[in-house]
Amino acid sequence: MKILLVNIDQLLQVREKPPSKLKGSEMKELPTLSNAWLLVEDDRIAHFGAMDTPFEGAVDSTIDCTGRLVLPSWCDSHTHLVFAGNREQEFVDRINGMTYQEIAARGGGILNSANKLQNTSEDELFLQAVIRLREVMLSGTGAIEIKSGYGLTTEAELKMLRVAKRLAKEFPIEIKTTFLGAHAVPQEFKGNKDAYIELICKEMLPKVASEKLADYVDVFCEEGYFSVADTEKILSEAKKYNLIPKIHVNQFNAIGGVATGVKYEALSVDHLEVLSDEDIKALQGSDTMPVALPACSYFLSIPYTPGRAIIDAGLPLALATDFNPGSSPTGNMNFVVSAACIKMRLTPEEAINAATLNGAYAMGLSDSHGSITRGKKANLIITSPVPSYGFLPYSFGSNHIETVICNGKIL
Repeated sequence: MKILLVNIDQLLQVREKPPSKLKGSEMKELPTLSNAWLLVEDDRIAHFGAMDTPFEGAVDSTIDCTGRLVLPSWCDSHTHLVFAGNREQEFVDRINGMTYQEIAARGGGILNSANKLQNTSEDELFLQAVIRLREVMLSGTGAIEIKSGYGLTTEAELKMLRVAKRLAKEFPIEIKTTFLGAHAVPQEFKGNKDAYIELICKEMLPKVASEKLADYVDVFCEEGYFSVADTEKILSEAKKYNLIPKIHVNQFNAIGGVATGVKYEALSVDHLEVLSDEDIKALQGSDTMPVALPACSYFLSIPYTPGRAIIDAGLPLALATDFNPGSSPTGNMNFVVSAACIKMRLTPEEAINAATLNGAYAMGLSDSHGSITRGKKANLIITSPVPSYGFLPYSFGSNHIETVICNGKIL
């Protein structure tokens, strides 16, 4: 199947030999080809060029992109897309003055979602997730990470990961899976966290590994959840199963989780709403990607990740949605890109780089996703007619996506 895109006003993120990630001042550069064409062959980007040297050859279909931008699909490296029901009542409770931590302390939050998930069948969980996945694909996401963490029992955690794997088989999108058994301490282990950590290490991890259900391992390293010592114990055990860390750190407090992530060669450290000078120093010279989740900050009314400071320190930065029922009930990467510009002071170039090439890196997909490069996956966004790519984050309340191509298929 060959699809030819012609008369592209601007083809964004064009890189002949893309780096695995961009950092510091590199993030200000967004290579662009004006008045371009692009050829999709099966599921790959086959070729591209300027319209003054047009493609010659037979194709199955042609898309006229006059006045439109074409860019690589978003790479969303942090989601909890598989969950049961919603937590809209907690949303109302927060409006009425309760904090996220107070809601969690009374058995809400993650424990609320875990209770719902444990009582939802695998088939029903899959059907709920299908609706969300279709929505995020149509909003331009072409690669996504999905975590467990709302099960908190061995069987329920496995159920979540099986659903994510089933989604990967049935939809033309790259899905990476992460085991997050250490998301919260379940009610039945209240006052005995060590016993739950033992369950994670001795029962959950071996079963996740034996069924090959996860690419990565995650821990919510935060006060009131899992300490640095807890995190180290879980990551040490996960290393035996070749599970690479991608960890939640510094959402509410800086307790040393960033340095721990770097120590264990985490692919990414995510959240970072609270960031110290020591954390920035720990990241410098490492291969760990900082990941910001501005939709979470927006929804919870907590500080935004200091993205400007991270980039100005010469570090890379990725953006993701944190799609989940309690703190970020959206999988819309377009909003995330806008929020990063508006609230985190990223330029449009930096935000697009953070949501494409660097997002791909944070999922181990640099070789196949995140840029317009020959041989990479044909995951493309075709916008409606817009004056420039800066208009995308500027006009944050409008949908500017006209067509999405995922793995070479027009959605």
